[in-house]
Amino acid sequence: MLTVLFVLLLVSVLLYRRRWRKTGRVLLALTVLLFFGIGCGALPRLLSDSLQHGYEVNPSIAWAPRNAIVVLGAGTAVVEDQPLQPSFFVDGRLLRAAQLYSACKAAGKECRLVASGGDSQAHGEAEAVVYGRALRALGIPEADIALESRSMSTWQNAQFTRPMLASYAPQHIVLVTSSIHLRRSLLYFAHFGVVPQPVAGDWVNARREVAPDSWDFFLMDATLHEYLGILRYRVYNVMGWNAPKAPPLDP
Repeated sequence: MLTVLFVLLLVSVLLYRRRWRKTGRVLLALTVLLFFGIGCGALPRLLSDSLQHGYEVNPSIAWAPRNAIVVLGAGTAVVEDQPLQPSFFVDGRLLRAAQLYSACKAAGKECRLVASGGDSQAHGEAEAVVYGRALRALGIPEADIALESRSMSTWQNAQFTRPMLASYAPQHIVLVTSSIHLRRSLLYFAHFGVVPQPVAGDWVNARREVAPDSWDFFLMDATLHEYLGILRYRVYNVMGWNAPKAPPLDP
């Protein structure tokens, strides 16, 4: 968004210098208004709250005899001379997935945890492999962890996870990702015939500030990424550019 605002500022200056002064002043005013609307939290709050609306913090889960918990990736972090670590943005997802696994086992049900994510950052190791280590450290038995390590996007998370779920044949599927990521993820998974129960691994809030705050610009970028992903999916469907929809996964 900062890049967009900078371009709008340059365009308004050029318009003013080329004697389109009224248009230049209007565009400059809109740019300033947008800058403060984002930086002071109003716009990112509106967009992020809309994405997160409707998802319960602690949803009631009716565990079936056989269950699958799918957790989506959000990057890895490089620590000098140490194994790759889950990024800051995925810790909440992994913790929630581990909590759900424990609840499932406490109910006396069978459960498998599927970590999905390839090496999208070219760090040398797939996200799923890194998350697998973290999940084992949280007490999840290796036998109950499945790794989908090819996907480079949310779309591929859904595409490559489906055959693994079909092979395991769970009677109930739970999808764990960030709250602002759930709506787009559910849309993509449904395209491949998977209709899971959504569970948020983390929640975000915009900061209401008098002066612009960098967190609000970051959150604005993150929410716009989600809305653009949803829009692209719908446009690609109309244009016939998406892969054919898969039949519903038989529970």
